[in-house]
Amino acid sequence: MERITGPGPVAAGSELARVLRTGPFHLALRAALAGRGLPLHRVQHHLASRGIKVGVTSLSYWQQGVRRPRRAESLRAVGALEEVLWLPAGSLVRLLAQEGEGAEGGGPRGVADRPATRSYRSLVTGAAVLEGLLAEMENPADGGLHTVAHHESVRIGADRCLVGRSSQHVVRAHRDGVDRYVAIHHGDAGCDPGQVTVVAGENCRTGRVRWRRETGVVVAELLFDARLRVGDTYVFGYGFEDGTGGPSSEHVRGFSFAGGQYVLQVRFDEQALPVRCRRFVQATAGAVRGARRDLTLSGPHHCVHIVEQGVGPGLVGIDWDWE
Repeated sequence: MERITGPGPVAAGSELARVLRTGPFHLALRAALAGRGLPLHRVQHHLASRGIKVGVTSLSYWQQGVRRPRRAESLRAVGALEEVLWLPAGSLVRLLAQEGEGAEGGGPRGVADRPATRSYRSLVTGAAVLEGLLAEMENPADGGLHTVAHHESVRIGADRCLVGRSSQHVVRAHRDGVDRYVAIHHGDAGCDPGQVTVVAGENCRTGRVRWRRETGVVVAELLFDARLRVGDTYVFGYGFEDGTGGPSSEHVRGFSFAGGQYVLQVRFDEQALPVRCRRFVQATAGAVRGARRDLTLSGPHHCVHIVEQGVGPGLVGIDWDWE
């Protein structure tokens, strides 16, 4: 049996050490995957070499908190993950025991608010497809980059549909040799990803682009003009031109890791103005939404925006009602 040797105990003051103490399980697993820098298909390979069969989809669900391992084979896999990810023996298993109400058939519980507008099935199917696309690109869990600031602008047309979105992104490398960023677009229902255009702005150019029609997911590789060293910052711009989906009612941004500032602005055509807009946060794709705040359309450009400082893992966004 292959034996993986790691760099030693988890650093006592690290974020990983903290979340291994406090949980929840899915955040600890996600942090451990990021620290190890292994894509999920490689983790699956290491588990298979130990005689444990777990799908990439299951691993993806576990780290997102959509599902929690409970079956005997799954718990055996969690024990093996501790070795693969260089974690203290029993650290992940202990978190599962503390969160004993979890089950593989359901996600986290919370105080009821407004549910996500996309169905649970479409969200988790999209997540599985996304993991597969990222695996094709051999993209590490965090790409070797931390977000310093991300300013995103979304345009909604007169037909109430997403026209496109653009981003100005500032990142800092925590690994030598990083020379790309992988951007993700998830269109609204009815989106034809084959017709979505990737726009590479300043300081980058388009590399590989992958998409899956059944979920409207597009994954685009943006190649930098320089190879970064640890600590280097980089500013680049990019976007997606869509216009292929049905009426839009939200824009959601997911964060797998803690980041810096996130600014989201949504601009509506004057011929199609929503009656109400709200900011929200969400722990995982399958969780209920909370921390709602009403937003007011401003000025002649009919925009709403949010500014989030020091974002943590999870989702944040703006949703709106047409009538």
